[in-house]
Amino acid sequence: MSDDLFSPAEIRRAGPHIFSVTEITRSVRAALEERVGVVWVEGEVSNHRKQSSGHQYFTLKDEQAQLSCVLFARPGMWKRHIPLSDGMCVQVRGPLTVYEARGQYQMNVQLVQAAGEGLLQAKFEALKRKLDAEGLFDPSRKRVLPTFPRTIAIVTSPTGAALRDMLQILTRRAPWLRVIVSPARVQGEGAAAEIAEAVARLNHWEELHVDVIVLARGGGSAEDLWQFNEEGLARAIAASAIPIISAVGHEIDFTIADFVADLRAPTPSAAAELVAPDTTEVLRRLQNFASRMHREVAECVQRQRRRLDFLSRGALMREPRHQLESAAQRLDGAGESLHRAVKEWLARERRKLVEHAAVLRHQRPDHLLALRRQQVATLRRALTERARQALATRLRELHRIREMLRVLSPEATLERGYSITTDEAGKLIDRVSAVESGMRLQTRLQDGSVRSTAQ
Repeated sequence: MSDDLFSPAEIRRAGPHIFSVTEITRSVRAALEERVGVVWVEGEVSNHRKQSSGHQYFTLKDEQAQLSCVLFARPGMWKRHIPLSDGMCVQVRGPLTVYEARGQYQMNVQLVQAAGEGLLQAKFEALKRKLDAEGLFDPSRKRVLPTFPRTIAIVTSPTGAALRDMLQILTRRAPWLRVIVSPARVQGEGAAAEIAEAVARLNHWEELHVDVIVLARGGGSAEDLWQFNEEGLARAIAASAIPIISAVGHEIDFTIADFVADLRAPTPSAAAELVAPDTTEVLRRLQNFASRMHREVAECVQRQRRRLDFLSRGALMREPRHQLESAAQRLDGAGESLHRAVKEWLARERRKLVEHAAVLRHQRPDHLLALRRQQVATLRRALTERARQALATRLRELHRIREMLRVLSPEATLERGYSITTDEAGKLIDRVSAVESGMRLQTRLQDGSVRSTAQ
């Protein structure tokens, strides 16, 4: 629409131009599409309707206005848009236009995303670029985790399912492993600061001898996992002297903590599998190692025996044959001694492993939890008994006060033969001077009231 379509000068020259409804509607549509164009709008979805054709119609509103929207069905549309429903707060992108059949302006939506999602992604990418430029993601600074850790610390919510799953796996794979749970919120405002404080605290307590720290949280939305994208937590992970595993969300979820940590686990359960060696597998490898060592020693002894036999049959070695036989005996003795030493070493290591498992089994979190529950039950019983005694004392005191009030009440006075006299208005008569001739009086006795007239 040109600016001079409604030009007063043109109207004065040619007289008023009478537009048809179609002309004026198309002029408004052209002005709206050219001057506003494609925009982003945020609001609440209401009156959502999905047709059998796949087209979706809804209203986007805020506290003061509303905007009609249409989302036409296109191939692959479900991959680019979130499902819509009434009450959702969304951000939509598209051109503003006019639906000529109704003369109603609307937005033809091209893209839909949850409100705040675009901002979160932009913040994520900006922080990722900043920390990457500082070298916090550099693979050269990441440390290799110990193959056989003795103590691991798990920073997570003590009530979450992720912790229960991890403890079950750790108990099954390595019952001798010492596990320390450092409770912290893993969602909501301030959770990142709690996690960073827990990491710093574990680094400060050297007497705990923590070998690995695991940051664990189950799956959730981008907003739920956002605390693991905070810069303060990322720098706390980078400053940790203890290797850290980031086990946040599901396999498809990535956070800034994943990039900074020494190792990323796709899930908390996978982190437990990665950090704890399988005791059964370790014993099998030890047995294979001992068998291979025994076999190699036996083969070495056999080779040396064959060599000695060959030399003993030579002309040069006929006379010192007894020396060769003596050497062969010594070699046989050395082989047997080595075989016994290997068997004894393997037995000692197996006994140590069993002893460690027996000792550390008493320090398992489920045993400690059972002990704490027993203590809580004892305290609950004591508290219940004290509350019962206090209530009994208060009831006795209440009974005593009620008895005093009964003794001092007007009804008790009446029972002792006294009476109470009032005038018609209920005002107490306590002096003769207050009584006038002809005044109607009411006298209250123990078993009722008597009306009278003064003379």
